[in-house]
Amino acid sequence: MSCWSAARLNKKTITVNTLTVMLVLAAFFQLIPLPVYAADVKITSISSTSGKVEDPITLTGTINTTNGEYMILFGNLTVASGFASGNIVTCTFSVPPLPRGNYTIMLRDVNASIDSEPLTFQIETNYIVKVEKPQPPYQFQEGTTTINITVNVTGGIGETTYTANVTVRTPANETFWKLTYVNTTNIGMGNTSLRYPEDFGVNAHTNYTGIYTVYFNGTLASDMFFIGLTDRTEYHRGDTVRIKAVGYSSLNGENVTITVKLGAETIARFNHTVLGDIVEANWAVPNNASIGNYSLSIIPTPATKKVDDAQVFAVPGFEVRIVSQSLAYEAVSNVTIKVHDFEAGKTYNIVSGVGGVASIRLEKGAHKFTAYFKKVRVGEVSVNITGELMLNLTCQITNLKITVENEQNPEVKIPFVSLNLTATYTTELDGVRIENEIDVTQTDIEGSARFVLPILNATYRLTASRYGRTFFNGTIPELKPEAWNNVKISCPVKSLTVNVTDANNSPIPGALVEIQDVMGGLYDAKFTNSNGQVSFNCVFGIYNIKVSSRNAILNQTTTEIFDEKTVTVRCLLYNLPIYVRVVDYFGQPISNVNVTLERGGVQLGFKLTNANGLASFIEIGGTLTIKVYLAGQSQPELSVTYSVMEARSEANPIEVKLSRYVALAGILVETAWFATIILIVAAIAIFTALEVARRRFK
Repeated sequence: MSCWSAARLNKKTITVNTLTVMLVLAAFFQLIPLPVYAADVKITSISSTSGKVEDPITLTGTINTTNGEYMILFGNLTVASGFASGNIVTCTFSVPPLPRGNYTIMLRDVNASIDSEPLTFQIETNYIVKVEKPQPPYQFQEGTTTINITVNVTGGIGETTYTANVTVRTPANETFWKLTYVNTTNIGMGNTSLRYPEDFGVNAHTNYTGIYTVYFNGTLASDMFFIGLTDRTEYHRGDTVRIKAVGYSSLNGENVTITVKLGAETIARFNHTVLGDIVEANWAVPNNASIGNYSLSIIPTPATKKVDDAQVFAVPGFEVRIVSQSLAYEAVSNVTIKVHDFEAGKTYNIVSGVGGVASIRLEKGAHKFTAYFKKVRVGEVSVNITGELMLNLTCQITNLKITVENEQNPEVKIPFVSLNLTATYTTELDGVRIENEIDVTQTDIEGSARFVLPILNATYRLTASRYGRTFFNGTIPELKPEAWNNVKISCPVKSLTVNVTDANNSPIPGALVEIQDVMGGLYDAKFTNSNGQVSFNCVFGIYNIKVSSRNAILNQTTTEIFDEKTVTVRCLLYNLPIYVRVVDYFGQPISNVNVTLERGGVQLGFKLTNANGLASFIEIGGTLTIKVYLAGQSQPELSVTYSVMEARSEANPIEVKLSRYVALAGILVETAWFATIILIVAAIAIFTALEVARRRFK
């Protein structure tokens, strides 16, 4: 092989290899989607640039990779991660537990390995003091010996000691303090615990009722706790109120008076003997106790006590939600519910709102719920309340469906019937009165109407009418305690006889007579008999009557049918004599041409014109198409549309002019040819006259 051939082969090989590599790379890039770089990696906003450990921070930003993964770096810690929405990043994170100082926050596009410009965030030292309190409704009582207090430092200097002056201020403005120390870890966090009153000196106490405030180094942080006379802040009927007061050593062996009041009313007052330093007594909440805030006091107050022993506690009751519903389990709003508390002898009024729900707080014991709708009692139920409750109160309220049927054929339902329903009932709420209420509607296309939420304890009178004419006026049967009460009434049927005649009052047999209720829905159609007569049984109403024959409308009219009725419909267009005269350009009759009548594209008949150019028909009038065909033509020479509303006799025919033709001795000549012949003849005549004149004078 020559060098030239080898070089040539080598070039071919290189070319093939290059194309192969390009195809492989193209396929690779089609199969492996690459990140889309559409935006800068940056933090666009941050809710705060300083804060304390565990504060929530909201950050927004953008990354290059569409829907790509991101990370939020707080110093060297990852505090949030996820995937962008498009190129937008929005996230919330908490300030991590780190010593106080300045830190950088960066947004990282993980796919592109690109970080945003850093933002500076300052962690501030947070001082916290917290009192461990009983779970509500329990509370501390006078004489409590151990109340745990925790002191915390976060975001402090790492591995250092903070001095904490913890001070407790009593309701009498006395202060007791304790100096303690908080050692922080390498992340700037530390805590210590104290117990009040034992860690705060021999004089510290819990002898006063009221709020005690705890301070950390003055105003750096604070918390509070309450010391009461009772073991709880809330009670229910039958519960025992445990009362304890201390600091009564000066009255040892003597009686003190404990008083419980609801507003200005004294509920209980009793004496109790002081034993040593303590007043400790129990009082049972009465079974008829009303809901409210009660005040409790002890007198006399020893001279050593700087705060009177008085406290408020609550008898809050339980939340009771009453759902008023009909017999169809539908929510009913605007139901007045009288709630009678048998134990307290009190009655409360509430009204159901959206969703039929009414809420009230009730205490333990027997209660009766009486429901009134439109001031008529519709339901009652008695319940013993022991806790929170959801109560379904079923009311004697139903739904009423009125269906109007054809008197002769109940399968046929009558639409668009006006219904007037009058309810008469006796109210029992706020006085006894007889009330009338009117509800108006009409039947739908299926012949039914629905009256929603009628009460059972009422009488109902129904009036039904069509086109303002009443056909039913009576009392409907007593409603039953069911979800739906269905009542059917009949609409009367009246006989309608239609006589169809022509212009000469002669009957038209085989005519199609259609009747349609003006409001729609009801329809019937029949053909007249040999006497031109047809009969219908029509539901009470007003009807459109349409008479047609051979697809042509002969006449239309409207009639009221509220009694037996006979209607005569004269059809002046029926079997009219129709003469058509075909003439040429000069109005001369053209004989032996085919004249065809059509209606709506349907041929009615055809005739040849006579010597007078006339073709006669007996047809139904209206809009007709007249087509004229010349001998040997498959397409009409002329087609015109004409409205025939009266007889067209031989003396008054419809004239159709074929302007393209002139009749010469029974032969049709096109007008253009005729004009040419005339011109030629005229030219010959003129030439002859001139030639004769020339020879005469020669």
